[in-house]
Amino acid sequence: MGSGIIAVERNEAGIAAAVDALAARFGDRFSRAMAVRLQHGHTTSRIPNQPPDGVVFATSTAEVAETVRICAAHRVPVIPFGTGTSLEGHVNAPGGGISIDLSRMDRIVAVNPEDLDCTVEAGVTRKRLNEHLRDTGLFFPVDPGADASIGGMTSTRASGTNAVRYGTMKDLVLALTVVTASGEIVHTGSRAKKSSAGYDLTRLFVGAEGTLGVVTEITLKLFGIPEEIAAGVCTFPTVRAACETVIATIQSAIPVARIELLDTLQVHAVNNYSKLGLVEAPTLFLEFHGTPEGVAEQARRFGAIAADFGGTGFTFATRPEERTRLWQARHDVYWSCNALRPGWVGMATDVCVPISRLADLVDETIADVERHGLVAPIVGHVGDGNFHLQPMIDPDDPAMDAAVDGVVERLALRAIEMGGTCTGEHGVGQGKTQYLDREHGGAMALMRAIKAALDPDGIMNPGKIFAMPKPVAAEEPGP
Repeated sequence: MGSGIIAVERNEAGIAAAVDALAARFGDRFSRAMAVRLQHGHTTSRIPNQPPDGVVFATSTAEVAETVRICAAHRVPVIPFGTGTSLEGHVNAPGGGISIDLSRMDRIVAVNPEDLDCTVEAGVTRKRLNEHLRDTGLFFPVDPGADASIGGMTSTRASGTNAVRYGTMKDLVLALTVVTASGEIVHTGSRAKKSSAGYDLTRLFVGAEGTLGVVTEITLKLFGIPEEIAAGVCTFPTVRAACETVIATIQSAIPVARIELLDTLQVHAVNNYSKLGLVEAPTLFLEFHGTPEGVAEQARRFGAIAADFGGTGFTFATRPEERTRLWQARHDVYWSCNALRPGWVGMATDVCVPISRLADLVDETIADVERHGLVAPIVGHVGDGNFHLQPMIDPDDPAMDAAVDGVVERLALRAIEMGGTCTGEHGVGQGKTQYLDREHGGAMALMRAIKAALDPDGIMNPGKIFAMPKPVAAEEPGP
């Protein structure tokens, strides 16, 4: 299907005027230094870095709104930036423009323990939020691995290892403060757990990847920290056996909090990188939450199912340090894959399918990888049908580069054909725009209509998710 990178035309005069205005307004909180600009372009995939023309370090919603109004007046692109951990080119500036760095907007505005919710600014990271919440007995469960910002996680509709039990960002965001393309500040939703009042604008902005507005505050659902937490490991003779175990576990309504698949190569990688000493075979990492009795029962039932599919060596531990070590190794898989081939480039990609098709998709993907002789570990949040492939590419081998592109494209199309999606949690960004028409069909026209209505000048993170028709210039009035 070819590259999905969307070209965006530069507005040189507008950019120059906006840069001058922002430099005058923000002083040393506006940077044109190339090192800072490159840091705010994309750095975690093969997509080339496309830096913005300047970076504003905002400290309030009002400053974000002022920045957007200046950019809107000159029709200059605005690119929101959280921590830069996204994987599909979301923070690149293909047409230049201004990056709004939200990392200094890091206030935890309110925590309401009685209502199990909190409100935070967009720059708060998930680890800092959970550290702040610990003394309340509450936690926020969405855990994509990287210490991402809550604003970024909202904009990419993030998921993670806990999604099988607690849901994703679309399930846990109650309300938002958003700066629109005109620089207006709007509030969507409320702290009520449900509403039937009007359009669900909150869900519209969750997952919009900054293409409809800049998210500056988020109200989130929280959960009580479980009385008992146990982490488990179980090995299997084949990846299919591990997948079939996952399917049976979910269908048996065992409320696992996490259930992660690592293929043999990925286990080898984490053993080398994180010094775990696991048996190098297809493996499931699990976590059970509940009372001590409930956790023991969940583990017993899972163990029985795993044994039916040839699972062996199932053990679980409740000591926090053991659990932390296991899950840190899981979160470090991106770096462990890169360590397999120093000097090569990793291309992390993800898909998601109905859980009944999980084993088929993983099997077909492994066969495709092996046909092309690629190094491509598999890891995934398989409890909800989501898994990641990370092919490693020798930058000096163009044939390998082309082979990886083919495998990644076939993986995305295969997932869509199985009733799934080309991305379960990484988002579209620049990297997966070519699959959206196949996945959504006629609904793409509605998406474009929403984008045109909310961002008529196309300044909000252009070049991401889908291409927009070039606006038709108004005709000059006749004599």
